[in-house]
Amino acid sequence: MYKSIDDINERIRDGSVRVVTAEEMPDIVDELGVSGALREVDVVTTGTFGAMCSSGAFLNFGHPEIPIRMEKMWLNNVEAYAGVAAVDCYLGATQESTTRGTDYGGAHVIEDLIAGRSVELHARAKGTDCYPRQSITNEFTLSDLNQAIMVNPRNSYQCYNAATNMGDHPVKTYMGYLLPGHRNITYSGAGALSPLPNDPTFSVIGSGTPIFLGGANGTVVGEGTQHSPGAGFGTLMTTGDMKEMSTDYIRAATMTGYGVTMYVGVGVPIPLLTEEIVKHTAVRDEDLKTSIVDYGTPVRDRPVVREVTYAELKSGSVEIDGEEIRTSPLSSYKKAREIAGELKGRIEAGTFTMALATRPINATKRNRPMAEHGVVRRVSEMMVGTFVTITGEESVKEAANRLLKGNTNHLPVIDAENRLIGIVTTFDISKAFARDEEDQKVSEIMTRSVITALPDEPVDLAARRLQQNNIGALVVIDTAKKVLGMLNSYDLGDLVGERWHK
Repeated sequence: MYKSIDDINERIRDGSVRVVTAEEMPDIVDELGVSGALREVDVVTTGTFGAMCSSGAFLNFGHPEIPIRMEKMWLNNVEAYAGVAAVDCYLGATQESTTRGTDYGGAHVIEDLIAGRSVELHARAKGTDCYPRQSITNEFTLSDLNQAIMVNPRNSYQCYNAATNMGDHPVKTYMGYLLPGHRNITYSGAGALSPLPNDPTFSVIGSGTPIFLGGANGTVVGEGTQHSPGAGFGTLMTTGDMKEMSTDYIRAATMTGYGVTMYVGVGVPIPLLTEEIVKHTAVRDEDLKTSIVDYGTPVRDRPVVREVTYAELKSGSVEIDGEEIRTSPLSSYKKAREIAGELKGRIEAGTFTMALATRPINATKRNRPMAEHGVVRRVSEMMVGTFVTITGEESVKEAANRLLKGNTNHLPVIDAENRLIGIVTTFDISKAFARDEEDQKVSEIMTRSVITALPDEPVDLAARRLQQNNIGALVVIDTAKKVLGMLNSYDLGDLVGERWHK
């Protein structure tokens, strides 16, 4: 059996269309079989609502009485890219305020506009014969703009890795705040309700596919940036009219320690044209697998802790090394359901029709990493391989002697198997002597939470860690926590100085 888009649109127009959400579809297929479901159902609606950093909008302000070609531009003190045309700009969701930092950014400006709030424009220009004006400051609302077109380079990931932190220190990431020692797991996406898991071969989703975007009836532009369906990580580039959007489905947010992001509601209708498409829309959370990866390791290919299903993630806990670790979503399943339901209602009301893609999206492509042609300095190249250690059972007095003999300020504390368990510094020793505690064990005064580096890490990452923690050295360890060397701030030169920071 086969249906056409025209068949489905005719049913939408005459009110006989049968629409169900992706959440409902698996049970229907179980009950009626694939061919029966194809006869009974015409469209499956999907939805997702989560942080989609790669988002933004093109804005057109119109020409003022004295024309200006805006070259630098700020909206509520958030810089927008003005190199588009004289009175156009592109405002990125993650751009941060010049005055408020991560508390306010491009996403907040977009939300303010959609909410009907006034936004201040400030722009500068050098002035030309045809565009003589050199500056402008103005207040405007969304209704004052000629166009406000959201164009999001990367939305609606096919799959997200879940995140945990196997390290000894908390890390702040775009996947949220991750506690040390894998004490929490975060994840994103609506699982089987998400758009792309319901069409993993991109048989109906492509350029021109009508979608729900932020409350508006939008469109798929084509594949999104970092599109990698061959690895299970397909993405979509999307667009829609901001004047039709709602703050119910577009919300600004700040990830602590990471920066500004924007929560975007996306829903894609899947027209059931063939039995193969029906099979894909019968997917359940138990069928969708992803990896829990270690965000405590700051490299592109982070270590995989274990594979997990979305059903496990949504259960509230996942087992790692015999422990039940709490899971928490960064996206809203409640809002995803709401979006799938809203899209279903629009189709049933005849205000949203189906369309075939005008151009297919590559379903096997794999994203490539950056080709780095310059020299990347690694920690192993700059660390000091000759170092002094001490055990926790030895005395503070002995630690002082070793610091003096080793001509160092940092003394890693190791166990019997050379694994790092702490660190003492000249400052720690000085305090102990001042309190007449020189006969105490090192384990009683050492710092147990040690800032470390791995030998294969780029040096600039290690330098950043030194700055963030305001310390003078990092202990270099292997994956078994055995001490390999020391990386001292004075060996890094400008990398830990103000010039690198800027």
